[in-house]
Amino acid sequence: MTAAEGLFAAEDGLSRCFWCAASPAYRNYHDSEWGFPVGDDRRLFEKLCLEGFQAGLSWLTILNKREAFRSAFAGFDAARVAQFGARDVTRLLGDAGIVRHRGKIESTINNARRVLALREEFGSLAAYAWRFEPGLSSRPKRMTLAALKKLGSSAESTAMSKDLKKRGWSFVGPTTVYAFMQAMGLVNDHLEGCHVRALASRAPRPQAADRTVSSPEKT
Repeated sequence: MTAAEGLFAAEDGLSRCFWCAASPAYRNYHDSEWGFPVGDDRRLFEKLCLEGFQAGLSWLTILNKREAFRSAFAGFDAARVAQFGARDVTRLLGDAGIVRHRGKIESTINNARRVLALREEFGSLAAYAWRFEPGLSSRPKRMTLAALKKLGSSAESTAMSKDLKKRGWSFVGPTTVYAFMQAMGLVNDHLEGCHVRALASRAPRPQAADRTVSSPEKT
Protein backbone atom coordinates (compact mmCIF):
# COMPACT_ATOMS: atom_id res chain seq x y z
CA MET A 1 0.00 0.00 0.00
CA THR A 2 1.13 3.55 -0.73
CA ALA A 3 0.60 5.17 2.65
CA ALA A 4 0.21 8.68 1.24
CA GLU A 5 -2.58 7.61 -1.10
CA GLY A 6 -4.18 4.82 0.91
CA LEU A 7 -4.06 2.43 -2.03
CA PHE A 8 -2.71 -1.06 -2.59
CA ALA A 9 -2.18 -3.19 -5.68
CA ALA A 10 -3.68 -6.69 -5.66
CA GLU A 11 -2.53 -9.66 -7.73
CA ASP A 12 -4.21 -8.24 -10.84
CA GLY A 13 -2.12 -5.07 -10.58
CA LEU A 14 -5.12 -2.76 -10.11
CA SER A 15 -5.09 -0.11 -7.40
CA ARG A 16 -7.75 -0.36 -4.70
CA CYS A 17 -8.71 1.36 -1.47
CA PHE A 18 -6.55 0.11 1.40
CA TRP A 19 -9.42 -1.20 3.54
CA CYS A 20 -10.31 -4.13 1.26
CA ALA A 21 -6.87 -5.77 1.32
CA ALA A 22 -7.78 -8.39 3.94
CA SER A 23 -9.36 -11.02 1.69
CA PRO A 24 -10.59 -11.77 -1.86
CA ALA A 25 -14.20 -11.57 -0.61
CA TYR A 26 -13.54 -8.09 0.74
CA ARG A 27 -11.98 -7.03 -2.57
CA ASN A 28 -14.99 -8.37 -4.47
CA TYR A 29 -17.31 -6.37 -2.21
CA HIS A 30 -15.19 -3.26 -2.82
CA ASP A 31 -15.08 -3.80 -6.58
CA SER A 32 -18.71 -4.67 -7.24
CA GLU A 33 -20.87 -3.20 -4.46
CA TRP A 34 -19.36 -0.50 -2.26
CA GLY A 35 -20.10 2.96 -3.59
CA PHE A 36 -22.33 1.84 -6.46
CA PRO A 37 -25.77 3.54 -6.35
CA VAL A 38 -28.59 1.32 -5.11
CA GLY A 39 -32.30 1.87 -5.57
CA ASP A 40 -33.56 -1.51 -4.42
CA ASP A 41 -35.47 -1.36 -1.13
CA ARG A 42 -34.42 -4.79 0.03
CA ARG A 43 -30.73 -4.03 -0.37
CA LEU A 44 -31.10 -0.64 1.27
CA PHE A 45 -32.91 -2.12 4.25
CA GLU A 46 -30.37 -4.92 4.52
CA LYS A 47 -27.45 -2.49 4.60
CA LEU A 48 -29.04 -0.23 7.20
CA CYS A 49 -29.64 -3.26 9.39
CA LEU A 50 -26.17 -4.72 8.89
CA GLU A 51 -24.52 -1.40 9.62
CA GLY A 52 -26.39 -1.43 12.92
CA PHE A 53 -25.16 -4.95 13.65
CA GLN A 54 -21.62 -3.86 12.79
CA ALA A 55 -21.46 -1.38 15.69
CA GLY A 56 -18.40 -2.42 17.74
CA LEU A 57 -17.30 -4.95 15.10
CA SER A 58 -15.51 -4.90 11.76
CA TRP A 59 -17.44 -4.83 8.50
CA LEU A 60 -15.50 -7.89 7.37
CA THR A 61 -17.02 -9.84 10.28
CA ILE A 62 -20.50 -8.84 9.11
CA LEU A 63 -19.70 -9.50 5.46
CA ASN A 64 -18.60 -13.04 6.29
CA LYS A 65 -21.92 -13.58 8.08
CA ARG A 66 -24.11 -11.86 5.48
CA GLU A 67 -25.65 -14.99 3.99
CA ALA A 68 -26.55 -16.22 7.47
CA PHE A 69 -28.14 -12.84 8.21
CA ARG A 70 -30.14 -13.02 4.98
CA SER A 71 -31.41 -16.47 5.87
CA ALA A 72 -32.25 -15.46 9.44
CA PHE A 73 -34.09 -12.28 8.44
CA ALA A 74 -36.17 -13.54 5.50
CA GLY A 75 -33.87 -12.05 2.90
CA PHE A 76 -34.42 -8.65 4.52
CA ASP A 77 -37.92 -8.46 3.10
CA ALA A 78 -39.19 -5.68 5.36
CA ALA A 79 -42.82 -6.78 5.14
CA ARG A 80 -41.90 -10.26 6.38
CA VAL A 81 -39.49 -9.09 9.07
CA ALA A 82 -42.13 -6.66 10.34
CA GLN A 83 -44.24 -9.70 11.26
CA PHE A 84 -41.54 -11.23 13.48
CA GLY A 85 -42.49 -11.66 17.12
CA ALA A 86 -41.10 -12.92 20.42
CA ARG A 87 -40.55 -16.46 19.12
CA ASP A 88 -38.48 -15.13 16.26
CA VAL A 89 -36.35 -13.10 18.66
CA THR A 90 -35.69 -16.27 20.66
CA ARG A 91 -34.86 -18.15 17.46
CA LEU A 92 -32.46 -15.47 16.33
CA LEU A 93 -30.73 -15.31 19.71
CA GLY A 94 -29.94 -19.00 19.24
CA ASP A 95 -28.58 -18.58 15.69
CA ALA A 96 -24.77 -18.84 15.86
CA GLY A 97 -24.47 -17.68 12.26
CA ILE A 98 -25.39 -14.09 13.08
CA VAL A 99 -24.48 -11.54 15.76
CA ARG A 100 -26.65 -12.57 18.71
CA HIS A 101 -27.39 -9.20 20.25
CA ARG A 102 -30.95 -8.80 21.53
CA GLY A 103 -31.03 -5.05 21.10
CA LYS A 104 -29.86 -5.20 17.49
CA ILE A 105 -32.24 -8.05 16.65
CA GLU A 106 -35.21 -6.21 18.12
CA SER A 107 -34.06 -3.04 16.37
CA THR A 108 -34.11 -4.82 12.99
CA ILE A 109 -37.70 -5.94 13.54
CA ASN A 110 -38.71 -2.46 14.69
CA ASN A 111 -36.98 -0.82 11.74
CA ALA A 112 -38.75 -3.16 9.31
CA ARG A 113 -42.03 -1.78 10.58
CA ARG A 114 -40.70 1.73 10.14
CA VAL A 115 -39.82 0.88 6.50
CA LEU A 116 -43.47 0.11 5.86
CA ALA A 117 -44.42 3.52 7.25
CA LEU A 118 -41.86 5.23 5.01
CA ARG A 119 -43.28 3.45 1.98
CA GLU A 120 -46.71 4.78 2.82
CA GLU A 121 -45.33 8.32 2.84
CA PHE A 122 -42.64 8.29 0.13
CA GLY A 123 -43.48 5.26 -2.01
CA SER A 124 -40.26 3.41 -1.22
CA LEU A 125 -37.31 3.38 1.14
CA ALA A 126 -35.17 4.33 -1.86
CA ALA A 127 -37.21 7.47 -2.55
CA TYR A 128 -36.75 8.48 1.07
CA ALA A 129 -33.02 7.71 1.32
CA TRP A 130 -32.00 9.43 -1.92
CA ARG A 131 -33.49 12.71 -0.70
CA PHE A 132 -30.35 12.93 1.43
CA GLU A 133 -27.86 12.59 -1.43
CA PRO A 134 -25.28 15.36 -0.90
CA GLY A 135 -24.74 18.04 -3.48
CA LEU A 136 -21.32 18.35 -5.06
CA SER A 137 -20.60 21.53 -3.11
CA SER A 138 -20.73 19.60 0.17
CA ARG A 139 -18.16 16.99 -0.92
CA PRO A 140 -14.34 17.13 -0.74
CA LYS A 141 -12.83 18.31 -4.02
CA ARG A 142 -10.48 15.31 -3.99
CA MET A 143 -11.11 12.07 -2.13
CA THR A 144 -7.68 11.62 -0.61
CA LEU A 145 -6.91 9.46 2.39
CA ALA A 146 -6.74 12.58 4.57
CA ALA A 147 -10.17 13.69 3.33
CA LEU A 148 -11.66 10.24 3.90
CA LYS A 149 -10.43 10.15 7.50
CA LYS A 150 -12.43 13.30 8.21
CA LEU A 151 -15.67 11.77 6.95
CA GLY A 152 -17.00 9.70 9.83
CA SER A 153 -20.28 11.53 9.35
CA SER A 154 -21.66 14.48 7.40
CA ALA A 155 -24.39 17.10 7.52
CA GLU A 156 -26.54 14.81 5.39
CA SER A 157 -25.96 11.67 7.45
CA THR A 158 -26.67 13.64 10.63
CA ALA A 159 -29.90 14.97 9.15
CA MET A 160 -30.98 11.51 8.00
CA SER A 161 -30.10 10.02 11.38
CA LYS A 162 -32.15 12.62 13.23
CA ASP A 163 -35.10 12.14 10.91
CA LEU A 164 -35.01 8.35 11.18
CA LYS A 165 -34.85 8.53 14.97
CA LYS A 166 -37.80 10.92 14.98
CA ARG A 167 -39.68 8.30 12.96
CA GLY A 168 -38.91 5.62 15.54
CA TRP A 169 -35.84 3.92 14.03
CA SER A 170 -32.99 2.71 16.23
CA PHE A 171 -29.28 1.94 15.73
CA VAL A 172 -29.13 4.66 13.09
CA GLY A 173 -26.60 7.17 14.45
CA PRO A 174 -24.84 9.62 12.09
CA THR A 175 -21.77 7.38 11.71
CA THR A 176 -23.89 4.32 10.93
CA VAL A 177 -25.93 6.29 8.41
CA TYR A 178 -22.79 7.68 6.76
CA ALA A 179 -21.40 4.16 6.35
CA PHE A 180 -24.73 3.24 4.75
CA MET A 181 -24.46 6.22 2.39
CA GLN A 182 -20.92 5.19 1.42
CA ALA A 183 -21.91 1.60 0.74
CA MET A 184 -25.11 2.37 -1.17
CA GLY A 185 -23.58 5.00 -3.44
CA LEU A 186 -25.20 8.14 -2.07
CA VAL A 187 -21.58 9.24 -1.85
CA ASN A 188 -18.56 7.95 -3.74
CA ASP A 189 -15.73 7.61 -1.23
CA HIS A 190 -13.42 5.45 -3.33
CA LEU A 191 -10.04 7.14 -3.14
CA GLU A 192 -8.44 9.04 -5.99
CA GLY A 193 -6.43 6.47 -7.92
CA CYS A 194 -8.68 3.52 -7.01
CA HIS A 195 -9.74 1.89 -10.26
CA VAL A 196 -13.34 1.52 -9.02
CA ARG A 197 -13.88 5.22 -8.35
CA ALA A 198 -14.64 6.07 -11.98
CA LEU A 199 -16.85 2.99 -12.39
CA ALA A 200 -18.95 3.98 -9.39
CA SER A 201 -19.16 7.57 -10.61
CA ARG A 202 -20.52 6.48 -13.99
CA ALA A 203 -23.08 4.05 -12.58
CA PRO A 204 -26.68 5.27 -12.92
CA ARG A 205 -28.28 6.72 -9.80
CA PRO A 206 -31.91 6.35 -8.78
CA GLN A 207 -34.10 9.35 -9.42
CA ALA A 208 -33.53 11.66 -6.45
CA ALA A 209 -36.14 13.91 -4.96
CA ASP A 210 -35.29 17.44 -3.83
CA ARG A 211 -32.37 17.30 -1.44
CA THR A 212 -33.26 17.97 2.18
CA VAL A 213 -29.88 19.26 3.34
CA SER A 214 -27.56 21.99 2.17
CA SER A 215 -24.10 22.27 3.66
CA PRO A 216 -21.09 24.51 3.16
CA GLU A 217 -18.55 23.63 0.51
CA LYS A 218 -15.68 21.52 1.81
CA THR A 219 -12.11 21.69 0.66
